[in-house]
Amino acid sequence: MKGLERIFASVLVCVFGYTGLEKLLRYNDSRRAFLNQPMPNWLEEYLAFLIPGIELLIATLLLFSVTRWWGYLGSILLLTVFITYVGLIWVGAFPRVPCNCAGIIESLGWAEHFILNLGLIGISVVGLRLEVGRQGG
Repeated sequence: MKGLERIFASVLVCVFGYTGLEKLLRYNDSRRAFLNQPMPNWLEEYLAFLIPGIELLIATLLLFSVTRWWGYLGSILLLTVFITYVGLIWVGAFPRVPCNCAGIIESLGWAEHFILNLGLIGISVVGLRLEVGRQGG
């Protein structure tokens, strides 16, 4: 199963590394997108900086076997927040539906976002279970 664990961690490292770096490299665009979210602006200001940092932290945690458990857990938590938000947008809970995704993910529709996030949560859960099994707990 070591190969499968490596594949799951690698997929998540690529996704979180890519989206985190893309948001930081295009920080002004990313910040504007955050400021267009249906939340208080003071919160959006913090999120514009925190979300890419959290994504990069999760990617880093997933790189090392000693911290991988925390990376999978962080991935599950962050993706749960994302999928909840996407689900609310998808069902029309907000008056506007801005996307603050990065790069090619930005071009997805809300249903595709939901399915992608659901798949990434599945990878994270299975990866976490494999990691727990590897550690003997």
